[in-house]
Amino acid sequence: MKVGIVLRVLSFICAIVSLFMLPPLLLALLDGTGDAAAFAVSLGTGILLSLGLFLAGRRWRPGPLGDNLGIREAVGVVGFAWVIASAVGALPYWQFGAAPRYVDAFFETMSGFTTTGATIIDDVDKLTHGLLFWRSMTQWIGGLGIVFFTTAILPSFVGGSVKVFAAEATGPVSTRLHPRLSTGAKWIWMVYLVLTVGCTLSFMVCGMGWFDSINYAMGSTATGGFSTHTDSAEFFRSPAIEYIATFFCFLSGVNFTLLYTTATHRSLKLMYKSEEFRFYTFVVIAFSLFIIAQLMLHNGYDLEKAFRCGIFQVVSFITTTGLFNDDAAQWPHVTWVVLATCMFLGACSGSTSGGFKSIRSVMMLKIIRNEFKQILHPNAILPIHVDGSNIPSQKRVTLLSFLAVYLLLCLFASFIFIAAGVDNTNAITITLSTLGNVGPSLGLEIGPTMSWSMLPAGIKWVCSALMLIGRIEIFTILVIFTPAFWKDR
Repeated sequence: MKVGIVLRVLSFICAIVSLFMLPPLLLALLDGTGDAAAFAVSLGTGILLSLGLFLAGRRWRPGPLGDNLGIREAVGVVGFAWVIASAVGALPYWQFGAAPRYVDAFFETMSGFTTTGATIIDDVDKLTHGLLFWRSMTQWIGGLGIVFFTTAILPSFVGGSVKVFAAEATGPVSTRLHPRLSTGAKWIWMVYLVLTVGCTLSFMVCGMGWFDSINYAMGSTATGGFSTHTDSAEFFRSPAIEYIATFFCFLSGVNFTLLYTTATHRSLKLMYKSEEFRFYTFVVIAFSLFIIAQLMLHNGYDLEKAFRCGIFQVVSFITTTGLFNDDAAQWPHVTWVVLATCMFLGACSGSTSGGFKSIRSVMMLKIIRNEFKQILHPNAILPIHVDGSNIPSQKRVTLLSFLAVYLLLCLFASFIFIAAGVDNTNAITITLSTLGNVGPSLGLEIGPTMSWSMLPAGIKWVCSALMLIGRIEIFTILVIFTPAFWKDR
């Protein structure tokens, strides 16, 4: 692996993440709450680290294949970029004392960048405006990917950007907007900005203050789930705000390329033609109806409240946002199974959501259907098509391998959590939540409305690792730990 070019790319990314501390620093100076020094020190530390990485990278000369990124280098950049970004982004929490231990600060930042939304802060309302804004910014930056963002604003910072994008992209089926990756990245970011601005203005129209509107808009469009209040969306006691959050979270769970093409062609038929979108919409409707019925039968909710709470929570869980407008811990336990399934499934590929992804679920259903057909017709050749495109057998093998590794990770992580003293329900749902970048857990000890501060330090490190693995696709991270990755070519 060409270490020099990897270090230089990481130095650019570290510098960009550090410079993103300028807005919360300015807000802290205007607010006068005392957190400006923490941001100033953190920004300076990040810039120094960036300089150190750049100087270290210059010590390595380009290899025989030039100074471009290969597959190994691209994977290394993506994997280490998120770790470095989280390590630097954790400094404001640690410096200010919002997270007394560095492990807590790192957990909070990794949760933000991976758009998980799990928090170790018990009382969010006590945080300063600067730290609240930084929490929201971390999830907004990480929504489409740290490296993806760098590709959009620094298209010529290194050769091999396509490989980097492929290593960070989510989902097995990729679509290209433009032959030049940087142009496509800018268009996707334009969609992201339009959603964020539209969500902000909608919240403000409903009576939310400008600060809360911006923060909740960043959390909704990034499907992150961090809020400026401990009670999340429930704080406002406003059905209109909850419906708006549901709408924008749902849109943010749709493939952004599909949103762009739908908007440019001004035709909703393009959405309907997408098998992944149809599956995603069907799951949301079906699961919402089931939970609505359960809440009306067992919790005595009226139709409007049951509808609002049911669809809000289903959309929040399947898009891996993690906002809440009701305490799901008080719901019938059968609804926990539905919400846990949402955790696993996730929304569409190419969106800001996590989880298994709907496109993979569509492919799995078609593989299962073909297996039944193969029994009845042993000699038949049964192709698999998604949106008119044939899925080659290699991608089917990759899909099954991904599912196997995903389930094995769930079993292994759940075992570790149970061995550490976490109750069974929380152990399973924490695993699904971190690996799917969802945020809330389901259980009584650590419920969907609670922080994760009670977890042991070692478990928090494990959770941080699971968040990273879930955000960057499993194989991209795990391949770094194979001996072959580090061997010279």
